[in-house]
Amino acid sequence: MTAISTLLSGYFPELTEDQLQKYEQMGELYKEWNQKINVISRKDMDQLGVHHILHSLGIAKVVQFPEHTAVMDVGTGGGLPGLPLAVMFPDVKFHLVDSIGKKIHVVQEIARELHLQNVTASHIRAEQVRDKYDFIVSRAVTRLANFWPWIMNSFKKTGSPIEGLYYLKGGDLDEEIAESGLITKQFNLSDYFSEEFFDTKKVVHVPLK
Repeated sequence: MTAISTLLSGYFPELTEDQLQKYEQMGELYKEWNQKINVISRKDMDQLGVHHILHSLGIAKVVQFPEHTAVMDVGTGGGLPGLPLAVMFPDVKFHLVDSIGKKIHVVQEIARELHLQNVTASHIRAEQVRDKYDFIVSRAVTRLANFWPWIMNSFKKTGSPIEGLYYLKGGDLDEEIAESGLITKQFNLSDYFSEEFFDTKKVVHVPLK
């Protein structure tokens, strides 16, 4: 086992060999694509496993998406957190959207190489998406007060208490959450992962009721 699969299997022992292999391949594909299109900061590529793949999977520590549900990843960039989550939850449909076409091209190519049948990716702004989803995920695209209006009409509203937005953010969020006026629950990723990188990292859940 190489670095990424060793890292992930330590935190997610339920991952299959096939899933671990996909994460390994994902790491290789990001290295290849990043040479052509800068989807991940060049200086961060050495930390791809922790800073990007494991960070994305922080959402899987706080919510288990039920089979046959639908997730939209808004402002996915190069496919984070959507692609790592799609490998983790093969029976969940993921729609990855971004307003930058060349990044969506990278996402589509990586999903194709990994044979991820549960992923679609679109070059579109979140507020233009007409479909409805059980969950929306995103990684620090903008302040919550700006972000919520883009997506607030994109939920199915099934009444499930776990439904809603799962937002990866860092730092002290009290002011930002107060500004948004939203009811939220914060999860500290340092409770799940031991790397220093996660000391200030959180998942913010905005439920729908």
